[in-house]
Amino acid sequence: MSIDEILDDMDELLDKASAVPFASHKSIIDGERLRELISDIRLNMPQEIKHAKMVAYDRDRIIKEAEAKAEQIVRQAEERAKVIVSEEAIVREAKNRAVEVVTKAKADCDALRAAANADVAKAQSECEAIKQATDAYVSNRFKETEAYYQTALSDVQERKAKLERLRRRKTDAPDAPNGKKGGNDTNIDV
Repeated sequence: MSIDEILDDMDELLDKASAVPFASHKSIIDGERLRELISDIRLNMPQEIKHAKMVAYDRDRIIKEAEAKAEQIVRQAEERAKVIVSEEAIVREAKNRAVEVVTKAKADCDALRAAANADVAKAQSECEAIKQATDAYVSNRFKETEAYYQTALSDVQERKAKLERLRRRKTDAPDAPNGKKGGNDTNIDV
């Protein structure tokens, strides 16, 4: 599973979360599932890094192949020049051609090396961007979840305190004229 798919699963988990009563802007999420997804991200990060290493390996392989091809071309040019040594004009032409081939091979090798280096740099940059985006996303989700639970705890504590005050009023009030203890019924919004 790729990191993008895991992040999509995290979004889907948040979309399917049920709303908290009395706090419609807050939701309850499956903490274990979120932790699994975060763990999957951490496990997949090395795969992204392995991919960057494979790109670097391919770059080195391409460069070595280009150098081997250049050496082969140079050898072939030298062998060809030796065969045609008898005439000066032909020898001169062969040497010129060998120099051209070597120059072109070196230029091709340099171009391949530059392209491979650019690919590796791009892959490393993308891996770093994915890692930073994932870290920021996870951090924000944890902060939001923490804030949500803190607010919910405060609401519960406040309501508990109101209930305690109501109970104390009912038990501390003198008997009402109608014989009921606790005086008149006072409605307190809990």
